[in-house]
Amino acid sequence: MNSPTASTADPSGTLAAAPAARSTRSGPLRAGRRIRRQLPSSPWLFAAPGLLVVGVFSLYPFVSTVVNSFTDRRTLVPGHYVGLANFRELWHDDMFWTGLRNSTLYVLGVVPALVILPLLLALLVQRHIPGIAFFRAAFYTPVVASIVVVGLIWVWMLDDRGLINSVLEAVGVGKVGFLSDQWLLLCSAMAVTVWKGLGYYMIIYLAALANVPRELHEAAAVDGAGAVRRFFTVTVPALRSTMVLVAALSSVSAFKVFSEVYLMAGPSGGPAGEDTTLVMLVQRVGTGLTGRVGYASAISVVVFVVTVVLMLLVLRADRREDA
Repeated sequence: MNSPTASTADPSGTLAAAPAARSTRSGPLRAGRRIRRQLPSSPWLFAAPGLLVVGVFSLYPFVSTVVNSFTDRRTLVPGHYVGLANFRELWHDDMFWTGLRNSTLYVLGVVPALVILPLLLALLVQRHIPGIAFFRAAFYTPVVASIVVVGLIWVWMLDDRGLINSVLEAVGVGKVGFLSDQWLLLCSAMAVTVWKGLGYYMIIYLAALANVPRELHEAAAVDGAGAVRRFFTVTVPALRSTMVLVAALSSVSAFKVFSEVYLMAGPSGGPAGEDTTLVMLVQRVGTGLTGRVGYASAISVVVFVVTVVLMLLVLRADRREDA
């Protein structure tokens, strides 16, 4: 009796095709391994455009500013190393202390408002009622508007012949020097900053409120807690990390304020320059054909150090609360 042939035992040819299939599948794997061996730096090729942008527009200007702060460089004159001379001059510069005072007051006036008011606004527009989308968009509109346009609108409103003073005169109060008084001008600029930032931080709070468990509010309501008590015992503790984030972001932005005060006070910084901020001082000292780039860089380094300290203080306060 004859033994069966291979074709008889395996009429479909599966056994014969298996080695060919394995060799076919192993081909792309070997090709992939060769490509990985040939291009070990391929991830860096994808990251190179982003790293180039960061290096050119962020890292290089930062390093250049730090280096220039130790020189007497001017706009058209190469600088020479002068050590800490620029920082010693800052110590005796009255305008620097004026700018530091105004920037600090700006933080103290703006940050609490931008931490509390957007939260209340988010609680207001969080409800699902007809037409609430319109109000959300309306509250967010100042965020997307140009700061130059916003500043000019407020200047026209607060001018001696502007809308607000016209209304005050009509009701018999009289004109108020919003743009001519030192402190009223600074407070007016703070109001513009708060008004423009409400919608931005409102969106952050809305996202955080969506993650607060509804069961906590229901349990507090069952225990007899009213709306105010639920706000302080449920909402605020749940949003504490978000409030810390808002405080950090708004404090850094407020300390580096420029556009609002510049548009409302002018290049001179208000009456006798008393409303000048540190960033305005950097722009005034370091620009022009005879700009003192080295001295302006020293002021910029001080601004950077203070903003870092502000963020560290906020983060330390948050960690202390956790402890």
